[in-house]
Amino acid sequence: MFEYFYNEILRRTIISFGTLFNNVSIKKTDSSDNVVSVVKVPLAYGPTEKFLARINQSPDLNKPTQITLPRMSFEFIGLTYDPSRKVTTTQQFIVKDPDDGTETKKSYMPVPYNMQFELSIMTKLNDDALQIVEQILPFFQPAYNLSVELVESIKEKRDIPIVLENITMQDDYEGDFTSRRVLLYTLRFTAKTYLFGPASSASKDIIKKAKVSLLTGTDTSNTTREVTYTVTPRAIKDYTGDTATTLSADITTTTKTFEVDDASSLTAKTYVDLDGEELFIKTINGNKITVNRGQDGTTITSHLRGAPIKLITAADNALVEEGDDFGFSGVISWKWLKISMTLTILSTSLTILFNQR
Repeated sequence: MFEYFYNEILRRTIISFGTLFNNVSIKKTDSSDNVVSVVKVPLAYGPTEKFLARINQSPDLNKPTQITLPRMSFEFIGLTYDPSRKVTTTQQFIVKDPDDGTETKKSYMPVPYNMQFELSIMTKLNDDALQIVEQILPFFQPAYNLSVELVESIKEKRDIPIVLENITMQDDYEGDFTSRRVLLYTLRFTAKTYLFGPASSASKDIIKKAKVSLLTGTDTSNTTREVTYTVTPRAIKDYTGDTATTLSADITTTTKTFEVDDASSLTAKTYVDLDGEELFIKTINGNKITVNRGQDGTTITSHLRGAPIKLITAADNALVEEGDDFGFSGVISWKWLKISMTLTILSTSLTILFNQR
C-alpha cells in the first residue's frame, strides 16, 4: 500500500473534457443576414472569476489590449465517490503488456469516482451566447460518452459518460455606456470516471503446470500405492511458423487419410496445424498419413492442394498467450511400495487362528 504510482487518470479526464469544446465558433452577420465573419471561441482552463476580474480591471472599450469576448473557460471543481458503480474490490483483471507483448500485467478493479466540471460561456451579445449554447446542448441527452485511455501502461480504455447537470445564466451589466456588459452562462457537468491502482506483473502467477496425487489408505506416510497425474498446457496452433510439408491434393471435411508432398518431417502421434484446424497424426505410410480431424474443438473444414501443414512442438507450447485456446498434455505415473510388514502380520494372524482350531 502507498507505493508510488501515477496513472494520470484525472489529468487525462480533464484534458478530454476540454477537447469537447475546442471547435465552437460563432458567425457574425450584417443587416441582410450575410455572413461577415466566423469567429472561433477561445477556450482556456481556469476559474470564471479570473476572467471576470480581468474584464473589470480593463473596462475601457477603446483599449486594444482588453480581453476579448466571447470566450469560454472550464474548471475541475470537485471529486466524489460513486457507490452505485462499485464492483468487488478483490477482483482482478489480467492483460497482456502492450509494449513487449510477452509480459502479463494485473490490476485490481477500478474505483468509481464522479468528477464535477464547470463550463463558463462569457459573451458581450446575447445572440453570441445563444449560438454557443445551441451548439453544445443537443449532444447531451443528458449524457455524452467520451472514450478515454485511462491507463497507458495496459492500454485500458473506458467510455466515460459526461452528464449535463444544470445550466444557469447571469447578466453582469451595470453602470453607464462605458462599462462592459458580460453575459455569463454556466454549465455544470459530471464525468463518471474510474481510478485504477498500480499495475503489477502477473507472469509468475500464471499456472503452467498442474499436478494431482492420489494416495490409497488413510496413512499418508506409509501408502501402498501412489498415482500422480500431471498436466501442462499444449498449443493447438502453430506459433513459430515452421512448415513441415504441404497437401498434395484437395481434402474434404470427411477425409482422414491423404497424401502430402513430403512426410519425412512428420512424426506419428503428434499434432499439426492445417490452416487453423488441429490434426492428430495416427500413422504414416510413405507420404500417406492418417489423422484425427478437428482436435481440441477446432473447426473441421475443407483444404486445398498446397495448403501448408505446420508442426506443433514444445516451442509452440511455450508461446501460448493468455486468452488463447489450448489443450492439455497429461502424464500418469504409478508408484508401488513394498508391503512385506503387512503380509507378515497377516500370515502370523492366520497361523494362530488355524492352531486354535
